[in-house]
Amino acid sequence: MQTLDAPLIPTADTTRFVLLNTSHPGNVGSTARAMKVMGFSDLVLVSPRYSNVKGKADAISLASGALDVLDGARVVDTLAEALDGITYACATAMTPRDFGPPTHAPRELFSTLVSQPHRVAFVFGSERYGMSNDDVYLCHACLSIPTAPGYGSLNLAQAVQLIAYDWRQALGGFEVVSRTADPTLADAVAVQGALDHWKRVLVDIGFLNPEAPQKLMPRLRQLLNRAQLTQEEVHILRGIARAAATVSTGRSHKAD
Repeated sequence: MQTLDAPLIPTADTTRFVLLNTSHPGNVGSTARAMKVMGFSDLVLVSPRYSNVKGKADAISLASGALDVLDGARVVDTLAEALDGITYACATAMTPRDFGPPTHAPRELFSTLVSQPHRVAFVFGSERYGMSNDDVYLCHACLSIPTAPGYGSLNLAQAVQLIAYDWRQALGGFEVVSRTADPTLADAVAVQGALDHWKRVLVDIGFLNPEAPQKLMPRLRQLLNRAQLTQEEVHILRGIARAAATVSTGRSHKAD
């Protein structure tokens, strides 16, 4: 019995980034880096200013850690070639046009695009001239990154990073990995020991009157409970209490 293939949901393997007529090699390297940190690798360069752009020092330097993406980039002559195999192309064009594909904010479009069986390409124009009308007409949608009304100029690699991030989030995103170990919280016995220690010291230095303690110790307990002390922090507090106990003071303080 023949079975139908499951619908193709866009993933890193079905996402392409296309740069048109890029003039600065550094932007190509930065784009490779921006793509890799979001898990993408398919980069196509359409008629870059330098045919050997992948070997330029600026491109290599700014691709820091993403040389595999840079080395794997393909160079073609036309946008039509770059879109080979793509079923949904998004132009990143800020110039208002009275004719052409509809314009969307990235997240607005991605929320629906992500569930459709497309091979997606994001197309970025040159640093100076953006995208031509003819190139925009080859695309299914225009993306407009929401920026401050008075100034919307983004560096090419910055625009790539924003689109790559939003698209990755639409695909499900990556988990945030903690860089520090979870703290070991002090248990009730340790907290009580710290409070008892502080009570003795406060009495010794005259800050707490044991005959009229009022609510000082309950308040301190609430403070420590809110702080959710770690074991190390309890040790610090008790160390301070030991140091305070060794200091001779003639001043007497009355608790509120």
